[in-house]
Amino acid sequence: MQGTYLRFYVHENRNHQHTLVYEWLLEQAKSLGIHGGSAFKAIAGFGRHGVLHEDHFFELAGDLPVAVEFIVTDDEAARLLELIQREGLTLFYVRLPVEYGVTNSEAA
Repeated sequence: MQGTYLRFYVHENRNHQHTLVYEWLLEQAKSLGIHGGSAFKAIAGFGRHGVLHEDHFFELAGDLPVAVEFIVTDDEAARLLELIQREGLTLFYVRLPVEYGVTNSEAA
């Protein structure tokens, strides 16, 4: 199947409507009928401001990048991006065409 790979980068401690943004994205995608999504925490990273953030055992959680990704239809990607726009969120994202499927799907 053909679709869209959609990935957002957010700081782990960023909130929207009293919810962590990566959790909010996953919840909103689920409510739109998107069948899956994942959030991955980085161990180090920097963004457009050039500030390097690294995970150290003595630091409290909070400022590391989290990648939230979805493999969806083009329509689902458009609906999620439109929702984010309406909510007024400013998020960096990557949108790429993708081929996806399930191996041995007849066995499941």
